[in-house]
Amino acid sequence: HSRTSTGVKEPSDINKLADEYLRLSYQGLRAKDKNFNADFKTDFGESIGNISIIPQDIGRVFLNLYNNAFYAVTEKKKQQPEGYEPTVSVSTKKNGDKISISVKDNGNGIPQKIIDKIFQPFFTTKPTGQGTGVGLSLSYDIIKAHGGEIKIETKKGEGSTFIIQIPV
Repeated sequence: HSRTSTGVKEPSDINKLADEYLRLSYQGLRAKDKNFNADFKTDFGESIGNISIIPQDIGRVFLNLYNNAFYAVTEKKKQQPEGYEPTVSVSTKKNGDKISISVKDNGNGIPQKIIDKIFQPFFTTKPTGQGTGVGLSLSYDIIKAHGGEIKIETKKGEGSTFIIQIPV
């Protein structure tokens, strides 16, 4: 929670930002672990244009969601390597006066018993040393500060989708 941005909203291309951070996340994980491999797909809404956001903060949210999604598919790959294609999908679209950004993985999903805790500071499901538990909490705060909301859809064994909605 300690790093701060300039805090200044500026017109930004959300599609470009989402794509840039997806590649950054993927390359960062490849650099850390040569065995890491996953597919990623994008479906960016054409009609969005620039929206007023704090790009560094939204970028941090993207990076966190992408890293978590890639982590989820990597964990599932370890359990069932046969025929499983680890995939992270990112899409954006404009719904009236809101922008929806969806980050979906085909990992194991989030157990219902912890779903209410995942936005709490310092809550993590990762092994010691692999997660601090501030990523989703910080992401939640950033999206709230932008007047938006973040929701989760998850299905055991099939994966999770994080849906961010930000007003235009």
